[in-house]
Amino acid sequence: MTAALLDTFGRAATDLRVSLTDKCNLRCTYCMPAEGLPWLPAPELLTDDEIVRLVEVAVSLGVRTVRLTGGEPLVRPGLTGLVARLAPLVELSLTTNGLGLTRLAQPLAAAGLRRVNVSLDTLRPQRFLDLTRRDRWSEVVEGLAAAVAAGLAPVKVNTVLMRGVNDDEALELLDWCLERGYELRFIEQMPLDPQHSWDRAVMVTAEEILEQLSAHHTLTPAERGHAPAEVWLVDGGPARVGVVGSVTRPFCGSCDRIRLTADGQLRTCLFAREESDLRSALRAGATDAELAVRMQAAVRGKKAGHGINDPDFLQPSRPMSAIGG
Repeated sequence: MTAALLDTFGRAATDLRVSLTDKCNLRCTYCMPAEGLPWLPAPELLTDDEIVRLVEVAVSLGVRTVRLTGGEPLVRPGLTGLVARLAPLVELSLTTNGLGLTRLAQPLAAAGLRRVNVSLDTLRPQRFLDLTRRDRWSEVVEGLAAAVAAGLAPVKVNTVLMRGVNDDEALELLDWCLERGYELRFIEQMPLDPQHSWDRAVMVTAEEILEQLSAHHTLTPAERGHAPAEVWLVDGGPARVGVVGSVTRPFCGSCDRIRLTADGQLRTCLFAREESDLRSALRAGATDAELAVRMQAAVRGKKAGHGINDPDFLQPSRPMSAIGG
């Protein structure tokens, strides 16, 4: 059997997203209800040893990059120790809401973390409170600065624009990031909320975002590769801005990623409705070779695309916080 994670469309999975927890310390309106969600019981979560072992198997099959996600990965106890164990295996990055980075950025960098993406949807503290239901905007901003100081560069900022909510901040956010050396990523809002209330009409499209930015800056296309974001040099570079148009400009044809949920389920797409249970096999005594076969079988079943724009599209039962961003 080929030692690779290949699907039937010729794509090789080389990027693994690993969710460390479904818990989060914010309550973003587009992600979860104000009261939160029923969290996974602790025994159902993968242990550090289990995560390391599954990553080792994935690396043996060609995975080269791992991004740690959640929920909010910074709330997982012992995160620095886990990073120190994973960093020698792969190129390691992390997506976070930024809360806790002032305390953890330096230790994580010392443990081997290479980069961070920090979610920030607004530059206005009151709007941040309205969006996240938490008055912690300044902590996110301080966390971004701490990440730069720790050498976790380039620091990327992830922003979701919503019509009538924060879509008036696109240019302001870009200029703010340019001034500080952050690399901004706009992400189209996707149907992954637990309330299943996603409305295409509320989503600000990639085309709209680019129109706003292009009115004030010269954007020159940069090389993309397998990245989910289309990237542009801003005013000739070296500063860059990206747009992840998952809904209106999908990149499924070149997708090289798979996902491992906090409870050990392998998903071949963010919008997949099927999962492969690696945790049960792991805890039942499966060998590395047997786990590899399971991973390969799951990836072979990866569909050509996410199907969001198909008339029969069904939103996955798990919300983003439970899948891993």
